[in-house]
Amino acid sequence: MATVLGANSVTGGYDVENSLRFNSGSSDYLNLTAAGNSTLSTKGTWSTWVKKSNPGSSKGPLFSGYADASNRVYMVINADALTVFGKVGGTVRYTVSVDQFFRDPAAWMNIVVAIDTTQGTAANRVKIYINGTVTTNLAADPVYPVQDTAIPYAATSSYTNLVGALYSTSLSQYLDGYLAETVFVDGLALDQDSFGEFDSDSGIWKPIKVSGLTFGDNGFYLEYKGSGTSANASGLGADTSGNTSHFTVNNLTAVDQTVDTCTNNFATFNPLYRNTSTTLSEGNLNLAAGGSGWYSHAATIGVTTGKFYFEVKCVSLGSGSDTAEAMKIGIIHAPLMGVDMEVNQNLGNYYQASGSTGNNGSVTSGTSSARAAYTDGDIIGIAFDMTNRKIYYHKNGTYIDSGDPAAGSNGYVIKSSFVGFLNPVVSVKYNGTVAQANFGNPIVALSSGNTDADGFGNFEYAVPSGFSALCTKNLAEYG
Repeated sequence: MATVLGANSVTGGYDVENSLRFNSGSSDYLNLTAAGNSTLSTKGTWSTWVKKSNPGSSKGPLFSGYADASNRVYMVINADALTVFGKVGGTVRYTVSVDQFFRDPAAWMNIVVAIDTTQGTAANRVKIYINGTVTTNLAADPVYPVQDTAIPYAATSSYTNLVGALYSTSLSQYLDGYLAETVFVDGLALDQDSFGEFDSDSGIWKPIKVSGLTFGDNGFYLEYKGSGTSANASGLGADTSGNTSHFTVNNLTAVDQTVDTCTNNFATFNPLYRNTSTTLSEGNLNLAAGGSGWYSHAATIGVTTGKFYFEVKCVSLGSGSDTAEAMKIGIIHAPLMGVDMEVNQNLGNYYQASGSTGNNGSVTSGTSSARAAYTDGDIIGIAFDMTNRKIYYHKNGTYIDSGDPAAGSNGYVIKSSFVGFLNPVVSVKYNGTVAQANFGNPIVALSSGNTDADGFGNFEYAVPSGFSALCTKNLAEYG
């Protein structure tokens, strides 16, 4: 069982193959100028699945469109609030915010916004659905469109459409997070049932196939299945609605296409444990220290049983006085995540850059060649067996101390008093210490590709027999 089950752990039904990972630090976004004007300007619907990486920030634009600062529209999650906004001729035509927090960086969420200015009741002209439920929990003083007026929803040739970016007076905000199944339907106001359904067994909201929808004149459907960066049918921004409204890709590459989706949710670092001395980026898979002192980040998924595998690349050990001490990689007892592992050696099991290992509250020095130190560029693999309470480490594919996770031999014992969940964890010590986690959804191109036995994940080194990537489809195998 895992700490994350709710969203996206259902099995069966429609499977989403890919998402696109957006990083604000590299100004990632897609853009398109519509080929012509819509024939029906009073209705439109947006839908997307999103896993936001940076709670509490202003890095949450999902979709926007603009002609200029006085004529623009957007849908954003900023400062943990979802807002839908439209302005024409310098006058705000609508602004509706949901009065609840959107802070979960561990789960996927479906947002549907339907606008229909023909409705007689003002509140029905903008409807917002969150995971299959229409929300009436709105912030004070919403502004709704005047009945039967045309709305600014970026379906005209004077508007530039943006996915993952926001235009105010310029391109000023970019998304930190993942998007999947991004849809715009031009000329129709659809409800949530056009994009998802509740699972009959679990009650979890899950996506359905939308390719049969009528997308309208300037509608689009982004599945993020392509591989190129050009605005064509083979690109990451390819429109598969049939309208050929292909988006231009900006600063995104093939490695930003990921298998972390709304039907198979992968672990990342958990930003809710962050502090001012660390920075997470690249979909919460790149961890960088900005000060001196131990800082730990645990994964969003923890387990109590089963066998799992992940990798961490040591990008840099930083600029401290003893860089051999600068990084620890392992697992940690979930109730104590974020605690300083240097002070609390008994909280988990780890492999340090010096070659030392921490286990059951004691430290064993890395003095033998079988327990080699690691440094910049090395990849550490961690196979942890919660069923038999053992953990194994490799450096660049060679397991230290002759460990053999497939055979169950020469592993380190996971402390029996660690009851409940254990989570992958990385601790960094010095300014400039950087680690990149790969739970099966890498942020860099690999020299080789390896999946687990069920075909999930993408790793540099072979996944040991019987071990799995840390994702919700694999968690379901253990109940």
